[in-house]
Amino acid sequence: MVAATHKQGGILPSPTWWRDAAIYQLYPRSFADGNGDGVGDLAGARSRLDYLAELGIDAIWFNPWYLSPMADAGYDVADYREIDPLFGTLAEAEKLIQEAHERGIRIIVDIVPNHCSDRHRWFQEALTSQTARERFWFRPGRGDLPPNDWQSIFGGPAWTQVADGQWYLHLFAPEQPDLNWNHPDVRAEFEDVLRFWFDRGVDGIRVDSAALCAKDPALPEPGLSASHPFIDREEVHEIYRSWRTVADSYPDPRALIGEVWLEDQERFARYLRPDEMHAAFNFDFLGCAWDAAALRACIDQTMTWHPSGSWVLSNHDVTRHVTRYGRPDTSTAAGIRQYNPVVDVPLGTRRARAAALLTLALPGSVYIYQGEELGLPEVEDIPAERRDDPIYHRTGGDDPGRDGCRVPLPWSGEREPYGFSPNGAAPPWLPQPDAWSSLSVAVQEPDPASMLSLYRSALRIRAGHPALGDGTMTWLPAPDGVLAFSRGAGFACMVNLSPAAVALPEHAELVLASTPLAGELLAPDTAVWLMAGPLE
Repeated sequence: MVAATHKQGGILPSPTWWRDAAIYQLYPRSFADGNGDGVGDLAGARSRLDYLAELGIDAIWFNPWYLSPMADAGYDVADYREIDPLFGTLAEAEKLIQEAHERGIRIIVDIVPNHCSDRHRWFQEALTSQTARERFWFRPGRGDLPPNDWQSIFGGPAWTQVADGQWYLHLFAPEQPDLNWNHPDVRAEFEDVLRFWFDRGVDGIRVDSAALCAKDPALPEPGLSASHPFIDREEVHEIYRSWRTVADSYPDPRALIGEVWLEDQERFARYLRPDEMHAAFNFDFLGCAWDAAALRACIDQTMTWHPSGSWVLSNHDVTRHVTRYGRPDTSTAAGIRQYNPVVDVPLGTRRARAAALLTLALPGSVYIYQGEELGLPEVEDIPAERRDDPIYHRTGGDDPGRDGCRVPLPWSGEREPYGFSPNGAAPPWLPQPDAWSSLSVAVQEPDPASMLSLYRSALRIRAGHPALGDGTMTWLPAPDGVLAFSRGAGFACMVNLSPAAVALPEHAELVLASTPLAGELLAPDTAVWLMAGPLE
């Protein structure tokens, strides 16, 4: 496994490192604030690299750190080759990449190809030049109405009118105009952006909204043509084939990792063809209910279409899974985000601990969203005046938005900012709950029963065990409501999702348990790792 090379004084070559890496998603605004302005930055991230090395991860994925007006927390990029001063400088980013590599940690950066910022020089040129508008989707309206009835993913119309009467398309916020990938300038620009970051040592690219880049030039309403006008069009694959050529041109291969939200698994698998992306996030698993049958079906489907799965429980766009698992409906079927005052946080935490062992035992790579290793719940009582997410504002508050999973991390201390910022700093950009003092890194580190200790132990075992990471799995017989599978070499994982305790199977050694066991019984919402001979 590539993980076995971790913390041995640098990155060792591995042509398929992305297949079994443990990857930490670092949301820069909320990880660590080095300069005291209340917003996380590169200085803060660099100061915590040893924490990440000790956690046991193999790579860090950074959400956008580029020059941006921050209309959508950096996903409105004004310059893909510059670091926003809010976070630091390009020189700091280069130093961070070097320092991470020295610790055996690879770096993945976010590229946003569907849209840019309305402050990007191209869009500013487009406001006065018809030729420059060809890089975007400008169209005349229907009288006083926009060109069609497409709706923004963030709420409201997907069109905004400019001074001369034309309208431009934005599938997200008005400050995020969609790029026209039929234009050669757009294709050439992004290939150059990839090289820019690869040349600086970046090991992989996470591709934002990967299925949305290609549009039907006729701009029909959804449902009026055989294919969707802007989701998962065939033309999008040409983009990633060209990107793969760029990634493969480097001696130590760079990885392309797609954010691909699709229900059709066969369509999803097309993004993972040998000449396209190396991996894509498993959002079916992220949204799966805490139910044995549902999880088994999801895992089976993943292994059919994406044998080296990219498993993920939370990210910066969805309700943290400690909270989701504590609700009556544990799936995301009722909406990725929802107002729901019924949350049993202790139950959600217990399930989250079990889910961590399940996820880390599955074949493939795993993504850990910052704070999940601390067991952070969703923050659902952020005052309206402190909310930052355009989704909240564009829906008039009907959608709570994503701020609740983006609250700055607690590192130490009894009160805000809990070590997130230095003493005397400005308040954190989002308020931290009073209860978070008990969840801080400083409190959890010496506690062998903490969520942080569980993650550290599990990641250490995963890195050193030959059966874990990439490979195959075999389901084992188990009672109803229980999942059990082997990973070869005598290793087995068992998760009890039923309402009653079940007996452990015969085994040689209990390697790790998500919560303490009562003798040889596996309690509900508990997972174990076992070394077994007779179990198989």
